[in-house]
Amino acid sequence: MEFVFEPWHWFVLGVVLILSELVLPAFAALWFGVGAILVGVLFWMFPSMGIILQVLIWIFFSVLCTVAWFKYIKPLSTDKTKAGLSREATIGQVGMVIQVNLAHDQIKVRFPMPVLGSDEWNCRTLKTVQVGDRVRVVDILGNELVVQPHTNNYENEKGI
Repeated sequence: MEFVFEPWHWFVLGVVLILSELVLPAFAALWFGVGAILVGVLFWMFPSMGIILQVLIWIFFSVLCTVAWFKYIKPLSTDKTKAGLSREATIGQVGMVIQVNLAHDQIKVRFPMPVLGSDEWNCRTLKTVQVGDRVRVVDILGNELVVQPHTNNYENEKGI
């Protein structure tokens, strides 16, 4: 009795590999499962494919899906907030002044990405700034950010 591969074998292999991702710490079995399901679809459409060709197509799709995940999809899901990061990661962040003349000579700054969990901060400034000016974080004192006016390196190099 000879064993004959059927398209449903590839579907079952794909589902088993995808479900194994629940217990495996790596994020790779998922893409091998997707590759197996794609081979099952192709084998169902073209039943004359040999087993060697099926395995080669499975390897191709598995590698293709894995590379696509790490190169294109995963970078889109990275956390762009600065919450929970160290002092060094916060210093240098640039924001825009949205309010001046607050209590205790503070200003309110809005950052394009959250800094330490918030996108707006009451800050102390080293120099006088106006609403709409860009400022850069230079220090953290307790619960306050210390900022100074931000200048571009291009402007500094050209003497503008």
